[in-house]
Amino acid sequence: MTTPPLPALQPTFEHQQAAALAQPYPSAAERKDRLKALKRQLLRYQDVLIAAIDQDFGGRAAAETKMLDILPTTLEINHAITHLRRWMRPSKRHTELLFLSNSLQVHYQPKGVVGVIATWNFPVYLALGPMAAALAAGNRVMLRMPDNTPRTTATLRQLLAEVFPPHLVAVFGAEQGDPNDFTALPFNHIVFTGSPAIGRVVMGQAAKNLTPVTLELGGKSPAVVLPDYSMRDAAKRIAHGKGVNCGQICVAPDYALVPRAGLAEFVQALQETQARFYGSNVLGNAEYTSVINARHAARIRQLLDDARAKGATVTVCGPAGDGQRLPLHIVTGCTSDMALMQEEIFGPILPVLVYDSLDEVLREIHSRPRPLALYCFSHDARAREHLLTHTHSGGVTLNDWGWHFINHDAPCGGVGNSGMGTYHGEEGFRELSHARTVFKRHRFFPIDLFYPPYGNVVQHLSLALFTGKGDPNVVKPF
Repeated sequence: MTTPPLPALQPTFEHQQAAALAQPYPSAAERKDRLKALKRQLLRYQDVLIAAIDQDFGGRAAAETKMLDILPTTLEINHAITHLRRWMRPSKRHTELLFLSNSLQVHYQPKGVVGVIATWNFPVYLALGPMAAALAAGNRVMLRMPDNTPRTTATLRQLLAEVFPPHLVAVFGAEQGDPNDFTALPFNHIVFTGSPAIGRVVMGQAAKNLTPVTLELGGKSPAVVLPDYSMRDAAKRIAHGKGVNCGQICVAPDYALVPRAGLAEFVQALQETQARFYGSNVLGNAEYTSVINARHAARIRQLLDDARAKGATVTVCGPAGDGQRLPLHIVTGCTSDMALMQEEIFGPILPVLVYDSLDEVLREIHSRPRPLALYCFSHDARAREHLLTHTHSGGVTLNDWGWHFINHDAPCGGVGNSGMGTYHGEEGFRELSHARTVFKRHRFFPIDLFYPPYGNVVQHLSLALFTGKGDPNVVKPF
């Protein structure tokens, strides 16, 4: 296996720009061939990727990499291949009545060179998923991988270089140095996945070139258990959301809101579910993923120490040890001044808050920036609808967690602090295309009637029809 040479940033960008100008509108067949090549390589290299991610994490469950990195990427590529021709068709639009008989369409034109900035928690899905959308839209891609996944980056560089020339796809990692050098390039679009703090930096860099951005960020996604729902079933599903990838997921339930009377049952069910999923001791369980590195593990412990110091009760679901495999920590008695109620947790901590009314739930959610996801557990359609119509979030799953994110016929994106723009499916194709309006004048359409000198009969009649004549409510100039 020959290791491909490391690409140089500026020359690669210029090469891709020139290639985009030379072939500005790849055909549907060419785009589908690229997507099929990407899928073929992903499936060929899946075992190598699983091993690389396991090494980068210091312990990543192989089943989770396959289910939550390999599988959803494959599903996204399949969806694009199936629907690409329909997405590419010009969209017919209706002209204004004044221009009846003329033609109006929207054509979806490739933007050019797209910069994709992936993050470490799902380094395949969050790299190749946006790449698939960009290739489907006819673009060229420069991919910036996170610094703390060197083995995964090397594997992706190898598998992509075997089927894509650098003027179509190029991969960059920590060896390229300052990440700001990447975002400073005048891309035609940037897709970034990561934290709100880094998202602001990326957006600031992009603004210097007026580059449009898609930001998939995060935030504190609430899981609301309404009184009619089984505490045990809700606990099982929320515990799964906190256990998968050790809670290091942008759409993981960040905190739970449960009825006061159901608190004890909910906490007990969380403990029992954690033991059923992973055993009573996760420290040696290869099916339980580690926290990504020692620095992040130290941050998790600091959040817990801060909560204990401020009066919280921490229930640990098994031995914690001092390494990177941390069991679920359930935190009750939380107050708003605790760091874990202010920061996105991104790890195996679940604060559990109690409430006495739905209004309290709404106040708690509204006290924080709009989250990437919201989870509501209830069979009461009216109560669910009230919660949904009185909150904002990037997406919603009802009676479970996270599954809206990997259904690729629907858009994925945040709102406010949790992001902007969307990708996945048709919305991802549109996001990474320029919607170009094309108006075609009918050969014999009498447009000259609207030219100067002004004041002819057609102009008077048209203006009277659409703007009124002698309306007493029109405000006159002073």
